[in-house]
Amino acid sequence: MINYQVLDLTKASTNLHGNKNFKLKLNLEKAKSTQKSTLISFGGAYSNHISALAEIGKANGFRTVGVIRGEELGKNLQLTLSNNPSLQKAHLNGMHFKFISRETYRQKNSSQFIKLLQNEFPNSYIIPEGGTNDLAVKGCEEILTQETSSFNFICCPVGTGGTISGIINASKSHQTVLGFPALKGDFLNSEIKKYTNKTNWRLITDYHFGGYAKINEALVTFINNYKKSKNILLDPIYTAKMIFGLEDLIQLGYFPQNSRILAIHTGGLQGISGMNTLLSKKGLPTIEI
Repeated sequence: MINYQVLDLTKASTNLHGNKNFKLKLNLEKAKSTQKSTLISFGGAYSNHISALAEIGKANGFRTVGVIRGEELGKNLQLTLSNNPSLQKAHLNGMHFKFISRETYRQKNSSQFIKLLQNEFPNSYIIPEGGTNDLAVKGCEEILTQETSSFNFICCPVGTGGTISGIINASKSHQTVLGFPALKGDFLNSEIKKYTNKTNWRLITDYHFGGYAKINEALVTFINNYKKSKNILLDPIYTAKMIFGLEDLIQLGYFPQNSRILAIHTGGLQGISGMNTLLSKKGLPTIEI
């Protein structure tokens, strides 16, 4: 018999941002200690990270700037906001948007582009896309506690690799960390290795449902049924894919008998409204909130 337990990070947070609180915590402390007034980061139109940064930044007295992929979104901001709950929420929390082309966005980490940002927004503290850097990884090490040490498998959805890297660093020698990427490709292995020297982890790459932000009717049905049976709402970008994969692996006999499995719900619930808008446009069932 194998059961698993969900560690729902949205329940441990008053603002429902889950792992983003851990990723941003030490970055905010550094921004404050270096007397920066503005936080800048990057993301797509439905980025959980951008929405979280706007709310958490406001709560901590920072001006926030979101560099958003897709210059067409800035041509009619009011129309964009009316069709995009994620950006609308960030806007209501005072975030200033800088919309750039996809070509320019690919240069976002270059020293030249960073310098242009710092000139345009003086006294700013720049946080990478998804929030992943050394401080974010260090903050995510706090997700695991003494109470989680009894589990021998820890499952985590993976976006940019910061959260799982912190979890790996904080894991015990008897624990195996399984990452479920929401993106296609094998590049995440090398990204994670930048932040940890441990080897007690592996990525399960079969449950991305076609890639980042890809979703189908089967996953929507799974999310809705899970909410009814477990009373836990899953986000469609990350955690739902992990839980779907985890339950499939259990059925396939992947885990030894009597395994104790902890599944980490990293949040992302604010993105459901935006996803439902896209699902409705495609004539697909929506996620029941």
